[in-house]
Amino acid sequence: MKVVLDTNVLIAAFITRGACGDVFEHCARHHEIITSDFILSEFRRHLVGKFRFHAGEAKAAIELLCSRAKVVTPAQLGEGICRDPADDVILGTAVAGSADCIVTGDTDLLVIGKFRSIDIVRPAAFAEYEAARMKQPPA
Repeated sequence: MKVVLDTNVLIAAFITRGACGDVFEHCARHHEIITSDFILSEFRRHLVGKFRFHAGEAKAAIELLCSRAKVVTPAQLGEGICRDPADDVILGTAVAGSADCIVTGDTDLLVIGKFRSIDIVRPAAFAEYEAARMKQPPA
């Protein structure tokens, strides 16, 4: 399965223990993580600016993420889909990477629920979502 982990999930995975870290570790082992330079840049900016990581620590986190992810150029969606234009880039990343789902804590994305054929789920709901997908017959 191809999975986009939104920036908020990645940040939580790297700074705390819990559902986001579990989802990141599981996806790194069992799925293909899709990301983009936009997500990586936003991830770095928040680690250094908001969470006071040293630049070297942020670089190491990005290198680890890139070693486990495929970096794509987000698709241009045309008109704005979300209230926050940054969320449209997350959707564009998922489209460009042919992702099955986006894992996010962002309410603006979660209210959409599904974009085209891409499901949008909370980190705490990912295991249940994954189990349900595994039970579905192949398309």
